Amino acid sequence: MTRDLFGTDGVRGRANTHPMTAEMALKLGAAAGRYFRKDQSAAHRVVIGKDTRLSGYMFESALTAGLTSTGMNVLLLGPVPTPAVGFLTTSMRADFGIMISASHNPSQDNGIKFFGADGFKLSDEAEAEIEQLVELGVRPAKAEHIGRARRIDDGRFRYVERAKQSFPHGLTLNGLKVVIDCANGASYATAPEVLWELGADTVQIGVEPNGFNINDQVGSTHVQTAAAKVLSEGADVGICLDGDADRVMIIDEKGQVADGDQIMALLADRWARIGRLKNDALVATVMSNLGLERFLEGRGLRLERTAVGDRYVVERMRQGNWNLGGEQSGHIVMTDYATTGDGLIAGLQFLAAMAETGQRASTLSRSFDTVPQLLKNVRFEKGTTPLDTDGVKAAIRDAEAKLDGNGRLLIRKSGTEPLIRVMAESEDAAIMERAVDSVCEAVESAT
Repeated sequence: MTRDLFGTDGVRGRANTHPMTAEMALKLGAAAGRYFRKDQSAAHRVVIGKDTRLSGYMFESALTAGLTSTGMNVLLLGPVPTPAVGFLTTSMRADFGIMISASHNPSQDNGIKFFGADGFKLSDEAEAEIEQLVELGVRPAKAEHIGRARRIDDGRFRYVERAKQSFPHGLTLNGLKVVIDCANGASYATAPEVLWELGADTVQIGVEPNGFNINDQVGSTHVQTAAAKVLSEGADVGICLDGDADRVMIIDEKGQVADGDQIMALLADRWARIGRLKNDALVATVMSNLGLERFLEGRGLRLERTAVGDRYVVERMRQGNWNLGGEQSGHIVMTDYATTGDGLIAGLQFLAAMAETGQRASTLSRSFDTVPQLLKNVRFEKGTTPLDTDGVKAAIRDAEAKLDGNGRLLIRKSGTEPLIRVMAESEDAAIMERAVDSVCEAVESAT
């Protein structure tokens, strides 16, 4: 079965433009309701969370209409982080969960992500079946079996307690000054509250959402704002979350940024030393830096690589019974605590290392020297296939030949935006730049 609606992380696009329309959300809700409500006689429930985009109201209402039309009872969480939906789906014994968010994308975009009853994102096969139901249409439930909807007012407080439980007992954040950047997104209330309750002196930015300013000059994709605040406030560390709080970047006291690779290196090393890292392996994507792989090998650990996308990382972790994985972009998955990437809990693990060791953030966030890496994005028109053209194929072959023995080249189509991502790694910066530029130019010519 095909998956035209679903990308690497649910259904995503510009609000009020296909596929992110109210009509499609209603159809998706009905299709998902029919897919999960296999026993027509029993009561079924679904939890729905969202971030702070204005269009979230529209999609929340449309999904609710579609779901209740098939007999699903809907529990509305309001603005909560994506990992909270995974957690509350299992905690509230729901059949599945939905998060309305486009993550790090601008406010004009939105997305719909699905979680199974176990709190994990759905498989490609399950998404394909739901998509087929959208295409075929769904017969609604009889009038007497229509579902109900209700607001759950304490959802974020349940998640706050869950996040705090991940922090080592007996430790506090007393004496640490922490800049917390919530990207004007889903964590604007939860993250500062958790840090304050654990004793941190917090400096808050990105905590005034207005429906339009999510990820706007703040958050994990624009760390400059938090870095400047760390320096001006003399803070010990900065934690930058994205719009739905499933990814994180760390800012040290000098204003330098540590990405997901450095955070994973720190956690893998610490967990391995205390026998907590399952099967001596870390799961990451093909985008992770070669320096991370070398660092792990030097400690007798393995790096298991997957396709890009945190859902593929999680699938591999479950297959191999590994408990730590993530992406360079800041998705850190710790299945001891969560079923998906959790930026806040990952940040708490970093803060715990600071509290336990007394070391500065700049020391803990530099576990390895990175191999020079260059990533450029080329936008293309939807409906075109630039990677299939002879000119682009020839440019890729030539770039790979230049990098042979000196690095690696990775070309991929984004699963969330109409972009071709061109990445290269090499100790020779000049060769790396020429390789990336030549492919980008070929893609631009083909669009």
